[in-house]
Amino acid sequence: MRGDRLLSIMLYLQSHGQISAKELASKLEVSERTIYRDIEALSSIGVPVYAERGRNGGLSLIEGYETKLTGLDEFEIRALFVSPAEQILEDLGLNRNSERARNKLIASLPSISRENAKRVWNRIHVDISSWRAQQEKMNSFEVIKDAIWKENKLKIVYQHLNGKINEVITCPLGLVSKGNNWYYIASKENGDIRNYRISRIREAIILNEAFSRPLNFDLAQYWKSSTEAFIENLPSFDVSVEVKASLLPRLKFTGRFARIKEVGSQNKNGWVSVELSFDTEDEAKGYILGFADDIKIMKPIDLRDKIVKMAESVVALYRHEDRTT
Repeated sequence: MRGDRLLSIMLYLQSHGQISAKELASKLEVSERTIYRDIEALSSIGVPVYAERGRNGGLSLIEGYETKLTGLDEFEIRALFVSPAEQILEDLGLNRNSERARNKLIASLPSISRENAKRVWNRIHVDISSWRAQQEKMNSFEVIKDAIWKENKLKIVYQHLNGKINEVITCPLGLVSKGNNWYYIASKENGDIRNYRISRIREAIILNEAFSRPLNFDLAQYWKSSTEAFIENLPSFDVSVEVKASLLPRLKFTGRFARIKEVGSQNKNGWVSVELSFDTEDEAKGYILGFADDIKIMKPIDLRDKIVKMAESVVALYRHEDRTT
């Protein structure tokens, strides 16, 4: 956010010639004290900003100084102007703001770079939604966003996977979007940081109590570490199978439970050895049974017997249905 504000200050100073700290603070919705800190930051990186005291004074750039996004190479422009995921911007209420910011950035580029930026925008579009996934209900999303920006404590009513519901007083630290889901990152009153899936938050109430963010907290780094720890602790059930060669392309794109660890070579009978990993044995049984005689289990051997019993149960069920209809 501060980087955006510094750029906005430079553009305001360039377009207005001279502007008061009070007016800048009003336009950017921050305090005058924040504006003066930002001016010091700009000066420290070589931007020639100076303040003129007096009734008609204000902040301005040295005459002749022009702020343009020059120095951006082709790949930096591509990175800057790749289309953001529209669903994320819509959830955050930033669709129009994003478009305005993009137009301002394009306008500030030199003519050659401006054309490159427009080409990037029309060549890459990011859509994070899956084909059939339904959007999760997030009744408390607006309240959570408000608490994050205000830095006020938030009481949430949270429903866990096992159905248990409890109330938690939290200190809002940020939001993370992963796939179609949003996660609320917050610290508890004892300092522990937790992740809460927003679709499971049944109610959120902003408390009239501020809090201090943890020093040097980095949301992106925290999420990366949290994700790595989650993956390391996931349960694992490994299965060695052989599949018909014709099934292999489909196997790579079927189901969300199976993870292909290794694919071997095709033997003389047309079967290919594959190492699969599942979270649980039940997931493995259901997945493998779904491919009927196109896949056979090599290890663990006892899994064969369990799938045979499942298959026999299915046959018995439908034979009974046929006799009674």
